[in-house]
Formats: sequence, structure tokens, C-alpha cells
Amino acid sequence: MRIDILTLFPEIALAPLSESIIQRARDAGLVELHAHNLRDWSTDKHKRTDDTPCGGGQGMLMMPGPIFAAVEELRTPASKVILMTPQGKTFKQALARELAEETHLILLCGHYEGVDHRVVEQLVDLELSIGDYVLTNGAIAAAVVTDAIVRLLPGALGDERSHQEESFSDPALLEAPAYTRPIDFRGLQVPEVLISGHHAKIAAWKKEQALARTRANRPDLLDS
Repeated sequence: MRIDILTLFPEIALAPLSESIIQRARDAGLVELHAHNLRDWSTDKHKRTDDTPCGGGQGMLMMPGPIFAAVEELRTPASKVILMTPQGKTFKQALARELAEETHLILLCGHYEGVDHRVVEQLVDLELSIGDYVLTNGAIAAAVVTDAIVRLLPGALGDERSHQEESFSDPALLEAPAYTRPIDFRGLQVPEVLISGHHAKIAAWKKEQALARTRANRPDLLDS
């Protein structure tokens, strides 16, 4: 897989993707990851990529020219162009799995007051949001989406069961509580069932606890 991130702040996008599991996946050749500065495609002598909105309004809007030029240079017939925007479809684990099957992703990062809508109309295959809030820039959101996708690639995790037994592997349930040694920590005990060796009882306990945790923290998942 190849992922190209188009942003005004490539260092922000790459920083969390240069350590741990994601960096190991890159080193192993599982993913080819690039972050590009959109200013490199600006034809303005000051490398400007934004201007005031037509019709008035606060803030600055990203101009179509540099974005069109960048996407047209990087895009192939196999590419999927995704715009990171709070106005997009909510990013969830099921969608991460779908995107992990793609060959080439181009993540376009919105900044300021967003992008000229002609970009959305002509270039973008999917508008994507990581939640109902606004970030300083889309590079942060692109890093989150990239991390969620890359860890699903075969070979990225040490144990391929890891992403099958965590929160949202079942879209309606959170993961059950987990414990490790010592069994007794400051008088706090690991639940006895987890050290019983009885696999059926452990599985039943985990399912019960996952349901209880979902009811407490994310009842909306059960409602849906």
C-alpha cells in the first residue's frame, strides 16, 4: 500500500507515524508513506495556498490550484482521494478495514476554513471526519486515519489476532477489561476467572464485561 498525505504541515503528519508499529510496518515494506507540502505546487511567488472566501466570511480558504496540481501529479487509476474535514463521514473501524484493502490512498488535509468546494466536486472520492470537533489542521486527522489503517495491514501487528479482539472488532461492543501481572497489586486482585484456565468461562466473562463497559461508556453503540 502507498499513502500520500497532502498538507501544509508534513512534519505534523509524519511525527506520530515515525515510531512503534507504524514505523516497523514502513521498514518492513508493508506501506510506503509520504507527506507532501502543498506549497510545492503553488505557482504564486510567495507560495500562497489560500485566499479570502468569495461572498465574504471569516478566515481563509485553501485555493484549488495547488490541490488540483498535486492530486493530478500523484493520482493513478488505483488511487482513492480522501479529504479530511469535520464535514465528512465519521471514520470508524469498519471503514478502516475497507480502506486497508486499497492500493493507494491520497489524504488531502483541510486547513483554515477548509478547501474550495470545486476540489470536493472534482477530485475527492470520500470526505472523512475523525469526530464531531474541529482541529487546528487536517494533518493531525490524517495521521490518525493512517495509523488506524496501517495497523490492519497483514504483518503490521505481532499477533494477527490483536485487531480481531479489540474494541470495535465487533462494531457494537467495546473491548473487555484486561489485566496482567502481578496478580495482587496493592491489594487489588486480578479477577479469579482470568487465572482459572477455564477458557469457556473466560470467554463468557469477557463478553459480559464488554457489554457492561459498552453500556457504561458508549450506550449509543448498543442503540445502533
